[in-house]
Amino acid sequence: MDSDYLTHSPYSTPGPLLGALLGPDPLPRAPEALAALVRGVLMHREERETFACAVPEERLREDAESRYVTEILRILAERGDTPLTEERGPAARFVATCRDFALLLCSLLRETGTPARLRGGYGTYFQAGFHDNHWVTEYWSEGRGWVLADAQVYGDLHDTPFDPLDVPRDAFLVGGDAWRACREGRADPETFGVFTVPEIKGLGLVRADVVADLAALGGVEPLPWDGWGLMEKDEAEVTAEDLALLDSVAAVTSAAGHAPDAARPDAVRRLLADPRLAVPAEVVSHTTYCGVRTVTLPRAA
Repeated sequence: MDSDYLTHSPYSTPGPLLGALLGPDPLPRAPEALAALVRGVLMHREERETFACAVPEERLREDAESRYVTEILRILAERGDTPLTEERGPAARFVATCRDFALLLCSLLRETGTPARLRGGYGTYFQAGFHDNHWVTEYWSEGRGWVLADAQVYGDLHDTPFDPLDVPRDAFLVGGDAWRACREGRADPETFGVFTVPEIKGLGLVRADVVADLAALGGVEPLPWDGWGLMEKDEAEVTAEDLALLDSVAAVTSAAGHAPDAARPDAVRRLLADPRLAVPAEVVSHTTYCGVRTVTLPRAA
């Protein structure tokens, strides 16, 4: 097992605030306990009815624009002084998207010695017949290899027909699997999209997620609405060479969860050296509530 996925990225590092938020409680090591912790302090912004609460507009607009675990922890510290290991009421939670659940779990797994990484793709377990744009965590389990975990649906709030810490590969398709299914005619690209924003769907979105998933494997865990390079091309501008490159990316990244030696960091780095895939210093962020922004990203240490 390569140790690269034990190393924090600028996005996953929790910083010194983690200790202050834990108080006297040690950080648990078991993935189940860490998933419960994440589920207990985050609330998805589409769960307002589930929690029967009104979310302040600024939290709905801005919380999920937080790129870094340090920002998530800062916001949690501002909203309550209970230890991080205790479940919080809605008003004291961070108002998240799926990416925030995935990133915080990834951070805590890395912090406690379990290799972990983010995976971008599509969940089939939210709406029948629809592939919903989604992010989960992938962690290393000795004896099993890479396992998908979805902290967002962990616990009693969601009813899934599987263990959320062992999501089947046909229930969550990483970007490369989705791309290959669409390209090979095994799936309709129009069934891949963002359920809450019906106009965002199709092969162009899947193309973007192939690139985003690769970036996450390379240590840049983007926001779901970030774009650069091939992600930003209009469909008519995508060339045969671009499609061949995406096919190559999909071949590597779709295999990543199925074989221990697949998608090793050196292979990911070689792909990310291509300027059509490389994450630039500035990305275009098509935010849900705050318009289009240009964002400068941190340099990896």
